[in-house]
Amino acid sequence: MLSDRQVVAMPTEEALRQEREARGEEDFERWQSQRPVEDPTLLPLLEQREVVVEVAPQSGCAESGFLWLWVLGALMVFIFWSFMIRRMQMLNAQGPGGSNSPVMSFGKSRARVYAEEGTGVTFEDVAGVEEAKEELREIISFLREPSRFTRLGGKVPKGVLLVGPPGTGKTLLARAVAGEAEVPFFNLSGSDFVEMFVGVGAARVRDLFQQAQESAPCIIFVDELDAIGKTRGAAGYQSNEEREQTLNALLVEMDGFDTRSGVIILAATNRPEVLDPALLRSGRFDRQVVVDRPDKKGRRRILEVHARRVVMSPGVDLNVVAAQTPGFVGADLANIVNEAALLAARKNKSEVELEDFQASIERVMAGLERKSRRLSEKESRIVAYHEAGHAIVAGAMSDADPVHKISIVSRGIGALGYTLQVPLEDRYLVTRSELHDRICMLLGGRAAEHIVFGDVSSGAANDLQRVTDIARRMVSEYGMGHAIGNLSYGDDSSPFLSQMGVSARGYSDQTAEKIDAEVQQIVSVLYQRTLEVLEKNVDLLHEMADTLREQEVLEGAQLTTLMERVQPAEAVSGLDGRSALPAAARPDDPSS
Repeated sequence: MLSDRQVVAMPTEEALRQEREARGEEDFERWQSQRPVEDPTLLPLLEQREVVVEVAPQSGCAESGFLWLWVLGALMVFIFWSFMIRRMQMLNAQGPGGSNSPVMSFGKSRARVYAEEGTGVTFEDVAGVEEAKEELREIISFLREPSRFTRLGGKVPKGVLLVGPPGTGKTLLARAVAGEAEVPFFNLSGSDFVEMFVGVGAARVRDLFQQAQESAPCIIFVDELDAIGKTRGAAGYQSNEEREQTLNALLVEMDGFDTRSGVIILAATNRPEVLDPALLRSGRFDRQVVVDRPDKKGRRRILEVHARRVVMSPGVDLNVVAAQTPGFVGADLANIVNEAALLAARKNKSEVELEDFQASIERVMAGLERKSRRLSEKESRIVAYHEAGHAIVAGAMSDADPVHKISIVSRGIGALGYTLQVPLEDRYLVTRSELHDRICMLLGGRAAEHIVFGDVSSGAANDLQRVTDIARRMVSEYGMGHAIGNLSYGDDSSPFLSQMGVSARGYSDQTAEKIDAEVQQIVSVLYQRTLEVLEKNVDLLHEMADTLREQEVLEGAQLTTLMERVQPAEAVSGLDGRSALPAAARPDDPSS
């Protein structure tokens, strides 16, 4: 208003008072403003017009209102936090091990504690790993009669590491040791130590060992030790201070307790190559017990253990089942027995028969049957000739495993058919001729398509992957080629110790070219050999494919009759590394 010249004059306070007294008024009104808008010309104009300006501090009402608002907000947060803590305490009332500790007690061990005879497992429940059982029986003797070993100055081992593939029974063995020794058993996983808060893992380790020493003699079992025991500072691992603190606490505790206290640590892992060397040194995990895949005899014993709970027909020969499951571990065999029982129940049988076991083996190996997947006429012919090609080539090779069954019934995710081979015995070594025959068998499906249709399909994708892997291993790892000789350029046993998870190649580009060239040569020569085998047996190929299309499955006596008509393959030529070397370069040449 002043800037717009609408206010020409503003009376002074004295003039206003005199005017109000003349009108008989005792008081007069004042103009007030709370923090007027910033205007640098306002105050000079007011002073020029002789307007009395008073500036008073803000009253405490607004400040007190803001204070009460803050207090109310803080109170609401406190009430909400108290409610959440009480809620979490109630949820944690039945926590691990049956403890009633509050949820915020992160530093407490989460081990599940089994009292004496609480595991319910003994060595009678473990089969197929006799060497490991014998090694662990000595641990039981340590717990029962420690003086028997210490009287001569010996020390009881502090830790025993169970090493083996998944499913071989490492956890079951540890529980059996506790059941046989009749001592408390602390069971936990390596991941139970890890939390989002720094220092929790180390606190849990200390609390675990304190509880164990109070319960001695006892057994501590840490499953999946690699979750906390990975090598510290290894390239390729992201830095994890919490995990390293937990590992350091474990190392310190293992050094700190006396073996005479009767506490023995068992741990299990299927990745021993990634463990920190400090864990594996003497004085910590003194012993490593290998729990490997069972052989045929071990598989039969495992089947007998699991078959106790099944109503089995007297005609079932578990030796036959064991022979058809090479490479299976205990968990796989338990699954087979369970699947066989379910299949028999589905058919309303009173007993589990041998055919139920064989069906369960196929289900575990190849996947669930998908009879609803109907192939076209063309696709059905391709699959039939593909599988017949595999079978005929396998029958023609002297070192190939015998064919047990052929099927063109879809199974699993992508298998449109399969040829089942069963080895006659367990093998621990493989020769070059056996690998050659295996490659030829895998190429049999592709070669059959090529001969019959003059074209190939994508159905051999998995076969080609396996062929390439075998051929590359022959050249770069097994020294079965002539390009690089008796050298091994295979990758390290563990990819986890390499830079950023990428394996470092330990050879030059020229060597890589030689390896690639010889891999291609091996596959090319063996593919030609496979074509020759199928061309020699082309009539049988057509007959077997037609029979497969009619019946969908070939097995038993009918398959045996067909396989007996297969003409054998000629010996492979052009891939003998020794013949490819010049005479002067042969290491065992008498003239050299």
